[in-house]
Amino acid sequence: MQPTLTSVLHASATLALLLPLSGSQPAPVAAVVPAARPVLPVQGAQPDPSVVAQFGLLNDSKLQSYIDSKGMQMGKISDRPADVKGFTIVDSPIINAFATPDGHVYFTRGIMAHFNNEAQFSGVLGHEIGHITARHGQKQQTRSTIANGALILGSILSKRVASIAQPASQVVGLGLLKYGRDDENESDKLGVKYSSKIGYDPASMADFFLTLQRTEQSSGAATIPTFLSSHPNSADRYTNVKKLAQQAEQQAGRQLAVNRDQYLRMIEGLPYGDNPREGYVENSVFYHPDLKFQFPVPQGWKSQNSPSQFQMAEPSGKAVIVLLPAGTGTLDAAAQSLAQQLKLQNAQASRTTINGFPAAVIQGDQVGQDQQTGQQGITARTLTFIIQDGQNLYAFVGLTSPAAFETYAPQFQRTAQGYRRLTDAAKLNRQPERVRIKTAKAGQTLASALAANGIPSKRYEELAILNGMKTTDKMTAGMLFKVVGR
Repeated sequence: MQPTLTSVLHASATLALLLPLSGSQPAPVAAVVPAARPVLPVQGAQPDPSVVAQFGLLNDSKLQSYIDSKGMQMGKISDRPADVKGFTIVDSPIINAFATPDGHVYFTRGIMAHFNNEAQFSGVLGHEIGHITARHGQKQQTRSTIANGALILGSILSKRVASIAQPASQVVGLGLLKYGRDDENESDKLGVKYSSKIGYDPASMADFFLTLQRTEQSSGAATIPTFLSSHPNSADRYTNVKKLAQQAEQQAGRQLAVNRDQYLRMIEGLPYGDNPREGYVENSVFYHPDLKFQFPVPQGWKSQNSPSQFQMAEPSGKAVIVLLPAGTGTLDAAAQSLAQQLKLQNAQASRTTINGFPAAVIQGDQVGQDQQTGQQGITARTLTFIIQDGQNLYAFVGLTSPAAFETYAPQFQRTAQGYRRLTDAAKLNRQPERVRIKTAKAGQTLASALAANGIPSKRYEELAILNGMKTTDKMTAGMLFKVVGR
């Protein structure tokens, strides 16, 4: 079994913290397909393979070159230049930026879409470099020990099923870098210092806090921007940063840059929101346009996708089905390898055919130490289907407790046996939304400008937040603003 789907599927990603899934409607999924390998940073250290495996890279050489250039420029004037190693944009719609204790800074495409000028980007870049140069990560020993996808699984499963499902999940995540107020205040000061040193108005960092707060308020706690979860906010941070910025500008003795239009033109065409090319759930069916397959998701189950797996979980956490890549060899070799990885005993395997695809079925018990009782014994029962689709092998691993196996085995079976070729042109051709930059006419409000560009009224507030504006704001002739569309 491959460690990630990135060799079979397109790498795509988000940030250190995965948000819990919300609602009974399965969340749109994020990744699972082959494509051109995204360009790696040309400057600085390479990104952590575990971040790439879990979240993937944004394939945008122009934006990657931009953050390399600004990051290296800022790193050189920081307090510990040798500690600042590299910069990467990950392919996630979540609004987030984070620094890892190894000195690497990551931005999601979601946060890049929500910046409205270079100064906002520079302020957040400075803040994250501040976490590195102040060595907050090392102090807290925050490098993750959360292996085998426990972070992802734990967000949608009960502790018991999360523990039994871990051997099926090969994603290694990053720990949640949750800093206290002192660390945050220190990084805010350093962010102001560093961004103003390379010529940008640091007051924009405070303005971006307002965008984050509006996103939180409009979407509810279940979809809080990850940046707010990993960077606890406080009522006085905005005011403090504004004061620090004013002092920095006085010390600079000149007008510091904002560069709104330059930034907006640079993000023209940036993917926005979930990317359906990498898989999506609609009406309890998972579609993968680029890999050209589909299968049913059990009604009401929660789902979550990553470059290395697609998970489906029974709402109360009593059972899970995980779709994993199972290599490119033979069915027999894949079945043997997976049985070993799952540490199955009394495994029974047989061959079958699923909608014309050769397949293998494995049933067996996981034996180990029960985390609740500490006793050795059967910790989970699994029904696994391995499907051969051309050169690729996919495994549907169904896991539940021995007592619940008879209840959930039929659902495991229906999901795997529903695997079929995707031929619906409408599903195959689904494209992601992208950021489009438009030019305002004299006298338009943001709302009227959005209406003139075909944006439905139910999305006005979402687009107002994306633009860092209010719907009633008057726009000047020639002013640039963002819309989204396919």
